[in-house]
Amino acid sequence: MTATPLSQTRALGGVRILDLSSVVFGPYASQILADYGADVVKVEAPAGDSTRRTGPAQEPGLAAIFLGLNRNKRSIVLDLKQPSAREALLALADQADVLMHSMRPAKMEALGLGPETLCARNPRLVYAGLYGFGAGGAYDGRPAYDDIIQGLSGLADLVDRQTGTPRYLPTVAADKTCGLVAAHAILAALFQRERTGRGQQLEVPMFESMASFALVEHYYGRHLRDEPGEAGYPRALTPNRRPCRTADGHICLMPYTDAHWRGFFIAAGRPDLAEDPRFADISARTRNIEALYELQAGIVAAHDTAYWLALCERLEIPAARINRLQDLEHDPHLQSVDFFVPLESACGSRYRFVRNPVRMQHSQVPPAMPPRLGEHTREVLRQAGLDDARIDALLETGAARDALSATLDDSKEPA
Repeated sequence: MTATPLSQTRALGGVRILDLSSVVFGPYASQILADYGADVVKVEAPAGDSTRRTGPAQEPGLAAIFLGLNRNKRSIVLDLKQPSAREALLALADQADVLMHSMRPAKMEALGLGPETLCARNPRLVYAGLYGFGAGGAYDGRPAYDDIIQGLSGLADLVDRQTGTPRYLPTVAADKTCGLVAAHAILAALFQRERTGRGQQLEVPMFESMASFALVEHYYGRHLRDEPGEAGYPRALTPNRRPCRTADGHICLMPYTDAHWRGFFIAAGRPDLAEDPRFADISARTRNIEALYELQAGIVAAHDTAYWLALCERLEIPAARINRLQDLEHDPHLQSVDFFVPLESACGSRYRFVRNPVRMQHSQVPPAMPPRLGEHTREVLRQAGLDDARIDALLETGAARDALSATLDDSKEPA
């Protein structure tokens, strides 16, 4: 029986992506594409991605952060400081659909891997540069990490406005959000290529992406050039926007429509508030949001969580308990949709992963173990047309490494 082609069983089946990025921003983007079925080849320096050593690990090179960012990929090791390794990468790029990287453009040019060079060799190539700042801007070339971008893009200021103290969000929000932007930009370029036959260069800058993200609601009154107002969406910034304390815990309670608030006030025995003009419609509630949330908090504190969950279900008001991170594995909804997937490595170590949250009718890509450093070096180079003699020469000189020769040195960061 003839096997069904990957292009028919996976949304991105047959699409090959060379991913030269590391840490979170790029690897998160390529993992999304791998989850849709792309063949993502992770190109690592001899020391490997630093996240291979970030967090607890059961096996060397498979630390927790790496596990969360690199499922469904293959790994090869190339020392791009060596000319023979660069030649091997060019051979891979000639057959690739996408090359993505997070190096400074000048460094890629110095390696002979700039966009003009690669796109001239392979006109169908989508060449995606994942940068901290857009080319030609005042900050072009500056180093960019999640904390830096959170500060520059206004996220730390949002926390300051709400709490009185500037802080970073307790998640790598900039890296992950920009990874999402990079993934959809690459998909858009691939879609355009299917219509035109031409690849193109992409620039995905973190600062611009996160400024755009933050200003969706928080540009607010600054949109109005004739009558400019203040930046910042009041409902999101009020200090009282937080889970409400109940008699025995907390609840996330979100009356939103006019009917929600009216029903909530009447059920709480406060019909006077249901008729209060300060809360009559969304415009009035937004102007008086601090007072509204303060009143809500006082009302909710009178009963336990179960009472409010039952009441809100009856009134069709959105409400939920708070899940702690360790509760998510046991959440009844996530369990019922098989969100957590058990896997076992080749060495027999057992792991648990989350699956792609998106489910598609005609594309099935189950989670697969992240690769060991250099696990697929020989396999990928053979597919690029290199013969065994040339591959052996690359391995002997250290220009390439496979899983047997690659070692992790905790004292070094990837080049």
